[in-house]
Amino acid sequence: MTVLTEHPGTRPAPVAHPEHLVDPALHAAGDPHAIWHWMREHSPVHRHEAGDLPAFWSLTRYEDIRAVYRDPATFSSAHGVLLRPLALGEDPGAGQTLALTDPPRHKQLRGLMADWFSTRAVRKLEGFIRDAVRDTLTHAVAQGSCDAVHDVAARISLHTIGRIIGVPREDQESLFQWTNEAFLAHRSLAAHHGFMGYFIDLMDRRAAEPTDDLLSSLVQGTVDGEPLTEEEILLNCENLVGATENGRLALAAGLLTLLEHPAELARLRADRALLPTAGEEILRWTSSATHSMRTATRPTEIRGQRIEAGDKVVVWVPSGNRDEDVFTDPYRFDVGRTPNRHLALAAGEHFCIGSILARTQLHLLLTEVLDSGIELAQAGPAVRLSSIHVAGPESIPLRVTQPR
Repeated sequence: MTVLTEHPGTRPAPVAHPEHLVDPALHAAGDPHAIWHWMREHSPVHRHEAGDLPAFWSLTRYEDIRAVYRDPATFSSAHGVLLRPLALGEDPGAGQTLALTDPPRHKQLRGLMADWFSTRAVRKLEGFIRDAVRDTLTHAVAQGSCDAVHDVAARISLHTIGRIIGVPREDQESLFQWTNEAFLAHRSLAAHHGFMGYFIDLMDRRAAEPTDDLLSSLVQGTVDGEPLTEEEILLNCENLVGATENGRLALAAGLLTLLEHPAELARLRADRALLPTAGEEILRWTSSATHSMRTATRPTEIRGQRIEAGDKVVVWVPSGNRDEDVFTDPYRFDVGRTPNRHLALAAGEHFCIGSILARTQLHLLLTEVLDSGIELAQAGPAVRLSSIHVAGPESIPLRVTQPR
């Protein structure tokens, strides 16, 4: 993870190379924030010509990003929400998954899942999540070390979504392994035969004998009076499990950020009332979803630039969350920051369905680390992901001790 603030208010040096944003190596070893900072000032609506990727417009200012999120009639999600090489064609989930649909279908599909991510549902899961957090930390203490991404954050995120979808406890480890394999290989879960084969079998079992879980809701539910196809059910399961990558990155990056800012960690230890604002600041600071794409459905104009129907528009979320027009000292990590109207969980119709769950997992992890007295220290440098889609650490080696 890039540490951009050794001193309050520090800004990246201006760098005018917007085309480098589509290079995964920049996000792994460079400083994309320097480019986003330059773009916000000099080219907030920037045209990228086609190459391996389609031509697209980059938006880097908070208000423009928020406006696109809140206008699905003009900026459609149904043709894909991530930049894909032209050679791969359209996203196979286009028009079928929660992330890749527009109203009114999106709202109906969301309705089949929303109850499983509501405040009431997540409150019922708190005991399960707390146990998962304690188990992972207890194991890390016993080992003396761990990788914060794979051994802590991934297990918490995967076991929780597995529980919601309806994956039996005895199959949780398989789900963990399949997902890790796909994420580490930077491949879609839909291309993982073990993962998809398992969910085909589980879907058939829920069709024959529904239980109290999200998968049964998808199998038994209807949209526009019609049941979902098997492909739609499977792709939505893949979408939900795949979204845990953002969850694991936020959890792991949250720990890393606090270790990198010991004064802010000390503030949090001294004042637990800061936990809610600390959680929001971690989400703003880490911004695990690097970009989101939309397709213009009609001609429009943004800051004097003409956007034609069919044009791809990419919003760079971490840039919006460092916008100087919205955030005071945006390059300062502040566990007490308020207000904090960040865009890490999107906005509008596509506001993250798992937002309450994400905040709860982060809150419970930080609470357990603080209350248990466990001491965490980096055992080596963190390795950042090489990706233009998600941001955060691929690996964080930690020493873990429990003072007696």
